[in-house]
Amino acid sequence: MTAIAVQPHVGLATGLRQTLTLAWRTVVQVRHNPWELSDFSIQPIMFVLLFTYVFGGAIAGSVSDYLTFMLPGMIVMNMLFVTMYVGQGLNTDLTKGVFDRLRSLPIARWAPLAGRIVADQVKQAWSIVLVLGVGFILGFRIGTNVLALLAAVALLLVFALAFSWVSVLVGVMAKDPERVQIFGFTALFPVTFVSNVFVPVDTMPGWLQAVVKANPVSILSDACRGLMIGGPVATPLWQSLLWAAGIAAVFAPISLWAFKRRA
Repeated sequence: MTAIAVQPHVGLATGLRQTLTLAWRTVVQVRHNPWELSDFSIQPIMFVLLFTYVFGGAIAGSVSDYLTFMLPGMIVMNMLFVTMYVGQGLNTDLTKGVFDRLRSLPIARWAPLAGRIVADQVKQAWSIVLVLGVGFILGFRIGTNVLALLAAVALLLVFALAFSWVSVLVGVMAKDPERVQIFGFTALFPVTFVSNVFVPVDTMPGWLQAVVKANPVSILSDACRGLMIGGPVATPLWQSLLWAAGIAAVFAPISLWAFKRRA
């Protein structure tokens, strides 16, 4: 009987094709998990409607003015919550033995994890377009130009890619997917609400303003507002990119180390 040689190394091009295949698998899984679709589709729509029509008049004096201020920050907030699905899906694959089965196949070891992260970018793009579409229906208008809007979307995707490593670490460390979701609510809600997503910084107490201004969510929201409706762009833009680079530099190596130990 002739032994069949197993390919010891997977080339980069082959690994990239495998990554795209596994990313498509993750995207298609949404059809079988409608609750996930509702979380990053219906939930942000409800948030936009509730905050616009319930708090808009009280905070900004008019619904239209508040929608213009709030929508870029709402997109930032939604982006952070959508990244949690990377960790949730990763944890599901780990606890159900999917990664054990994938390791028995002649595929790149990094392809399953990379596929999860690439799929997250697809979900992020969908959620951004969705929230913008709802905003346009309600009366939101771009105050800059199409190129600036595309730059804002690109910035959001870059930050989402960096923040995905936080979600990967949570997904690897958590015992089950429910704990990943709990982390998303307990950790991200304070970070997003103690920011300028919903209200201007100058309406807050002086001691809180310093915290809010240093919050990366506030900085990213300012960059998106500048690119979408006009205003200062350069400083919040490079600060957002610096935060993204710092988050990736810290959490990517730790996440990969933890992933290798568990997978």
